[in-house]
Amino acid sequence: MFKPALIGNAFLIFSLFPMWLSAQEKPIEVKVFIAAMFEIGQNSGDKAGEFQHWYQRYFEHSQAFKVKGALNPVYCNNDGVCGSVLGMGKVGSSASLQAILLNANFDLSRSYFVISGVGGTPPSKGTIGDVNWGTWVVDYDLGHRWKPEEGLKGKPTFMPRKGYETIRRFQLNPNLVKWGMALSKGQLLNDSTAAQTYRNRYPQTAARRFPLVTSGTHMTGDTFFHGPGLSQEAQYIADLYKVDDYMITEMEAAAIAQVLKRTVGVERMVSLRGAVNFDQGNPNETTLEHLDPAPGQTAGGFAETVENIVIVGSSLVDYIIKHWDVWQHGVPEKVAPVL
Repeated sequence: MFKPALIGNAFLIFSLFPMWLSAQEKPIEVKVFIAAMFEIGQNSGDKAGEFQHWYQRYFEHSQAFKVKGALNPVYCNNDGVCGSVLGMGKVGSSASLQAILLNANFDLSRSYFVISGVGGTPPSKGTIGDVNWGTWVVDYDLGHRWKPEEGLKGKPTFMPRKGYETIRRFQLNPNLVKWGMALSKGQLLNDSTAAQTYRNRYPQTAARRFPLVTSGTHMTGDTFFHGPGLSQEAQYIADLYKVDDYMITEMEAAAIAQVLKRTVGVERMVSLRGAVNFDQGNPNETTLEHLDPAPGQTAGGFAETVENIVIVGSSLVDYIIKHWDVWQHGVPEKVAPVL
């Protein structure tokens, strides 16, 4: 005859067995984590946003994991490549990534992070369809601002705020950027007649050329700033912080870099952005007209750009996976010739 106490203990042990078994499962070793910010609809079969081409290349037959605190599932394939749509803006993207980093299902301690999305570019430095490797990410919002008429005429309307020196800018691993540039050098990027027609509204040489792979500073701001004045202010901030020229405006990278710095570090992070618009209007339109264009007057090239991002970024992802025996220990110092 069993004693009630023993029966109770046995029941407790067997009821906890599934939890114990789950805790013993080995977490997925993530070699590369691809983070997009938004998708327009589904992950395949409709108009592509930032994630669809990544999904079709790496995750179409992968396993999906729901993560508490993350906006969307994480997809992982058998090669150790995982990815997710984090959400737009600083708060949404960084909250999702932190939830994923702290989730026991994943080992991201040696992962490379490809932060991927679209952005705007100054017409003096880039064009629609460009793909840019970030050398620095700068927080555009951390500072003091005032209306121009309330300051000195013709002077900047921005001043850095004290106390944020360590989080207002992040230099991304220069050697990793060199690898990205080398691996994607010579990639044939997509273009369109619509994008070419839109470019020709601008007089700048850079704005009128065909898409290229470039590098420079990414300016992170929750505000969609527009116009030559705020574009010049972004460059002023870049000069003030002694970083490379401002090339891309976007909404997430500096916040994501801060999350990574607090957890696994930023040494294996890349910020990869495709230019889908100019940060200011052409000489024949006002800033408000550029911000709220009439039907049929929007910039062409979105579909081509989101595909270009994956063409460029996958060259690094595939190389890391192929040479994981080396890359798992860190970014190789010498950039090998890419044949």
